[in-house]
Parts: sequence; structure tokens; C-alpha cells
Amino acid sequence: QVKLVESGGGLVQTGGSLRLSCAASGRTFSSYHMAWFRQAPGKEREFVAAISSSGGSTRYADSVKVRFTASRDNAKNTVYLQMNSLKPEDTAVYYCAAKSRLGALVTRSNEYDYWGQGTQVTVSS
Repeated sequence: QVKLVESGGGLVQTGGSLRLSCAASGRTFSSYHMAWFRQAPGKEREFVAAISSSGGSTRYADSVKVRFTASRDNAKNTVYLQMNSLKPEDTAVYYCAAKSRLGALVTRSNEYDYWGQGTQVTVSS
């Protein structure tokens, strides 16, 4: 069992930056692939980024590639999402998720086993 708690969301102007954090409970954090998803009002949850258990591999949605960076600190049981050059279309609730079955970094939400409660990111124009 893994409990995930996101933080770092807020209101930012277009072009600004935010760093989201996701703190995980449990002693096996380094055994999980981690991912970030987001859901805007009236839209389906969509994949944003994923990072392998070791942090050595990442994968990004085309819409955030270059602007967002996922990282993790296994010693602190925390995964991060650095978001730069934010746009109004990045406005959403951002969720972190953990996948216990390793292998490829996948984008489908139903492949992930544990979810945080989400943190709101609002980008004003």
C-alpha cells in the first residue's frame, strides 16, 4: 500500500513556473514507476509525465515536452514535476500515481495502482 500526497499547486500567470511535489508513504517507493496525470473541468484525465523507479527514464506527453520535467528523490520518497512556460491550457487538477508492476513507462491511467488526491494548478492569461 502506498499513500500519495501532492502539493505545490496554485495560481500562476502565463509563462510562469510551478514545481509540484508528491510525497509517498511506505518503504518501497523506489520499487514503483511514478507518473503525473491531469484533469481539466469537463475533460478526461490525461497523461502528463512518467518516471521510472530508478529515475533513469522519463516519458512525456507531447503537449508538455520540453516545458515540464519529472524527477524523483528516492531517499525522500518524493517525485517532482517542474513546470515551466505555463499556458492557460495547463490549468487542471494534477495527480500523481504509482505503478507497482514495472516494465515500460505507460500512459494509460488504468495501469497505475495508487493515486493521490490531486492539486489544483491554475494558469491565468
